[in-house]
Amino acid sequence: MSTHPIVVFTDGAAKGNPGPGGWGVIIATPDGHVTELGGGAAHTTNNQMELTAPIEALRHLQGTPGKLALYTDSTYVIKGIREWIWAWRRRGWKTAEGNDVLNRDLWERLASLVAARGKAGVEWHYVRGHSGIPGNARVDEIANAFALRRRPELYHGPLIRYPVPVHDIPDDTSVPQRTAARPAGKSKAAAYSYLSVVDGTPKRHTTWAECERRVKGRSGAKFKKVMSAAEETTILRAWGFEPKDV
Repeated sequence: MSTHPIVVFTDGAAKGNPGPGGWGVIIATPDGHVTELGGGAAHTTNNQMELTAPIEALRHLQGTPGKLALYTDSTYVIKGIREWIWAWRRRGWKTAEGNDVLNRDLWERLASLVAARGKAGVEWHYVRGHSGIPGNARVDEIANAFALRRRPELYHGPLIRYPVPVHDIPDDTSVPQRTAARPAGKSKAAAYSYLSVVDGTPKRHTTWAECERRVKGRSGAKFKKVMSAAEETTILRAWGFEPKDV
């Protein structure tokens, strides 16, 4: 058995969140073969598509032994399957606030597929979206194509002919940590960005003036000053969006 892992990239997208969505997968096996997978749904969410992508990847790899390294830009997926799911189960699939866990059916399906891989299991790796990582960029392209109902041509063949350098992966694939609170009395740091939501559409701004112009006088508008990339992701997901939506 090869000591090299099966390399998998996954991504999901939804236009409107909820709205039409898509998912994309790349599977590169140690024997030098690449398979692209993808699909769509008429009415779904980003998180549902982010979960569907690894589910479909693992389903495709059922019966294929060996280590598996899975790369995703969804901290929701990674933290959910590695950390949160244990507490959800103990509480009878309730959140800490007592609400039903969203997407329970998908979480249970994913957990079952992970467990079926036995001791080899799945190594979960985080890659930041839209940061020039070839594998992530390609699965994002596949997912968005299906979300837009444009069926892309999916590759199935030898790695040597695959146009995407799928093994170009950053050294650091750990999940970003939340930025610690600023101690009292320290000078204010410059904002990483400003976020706004108007009429259900999120947007990132580089200055407060730009953000203020967008939200001023708009009923139901949301806005927030952001101090880090990790905080930006957290805020967007709390609002029901993904970083790729802005």
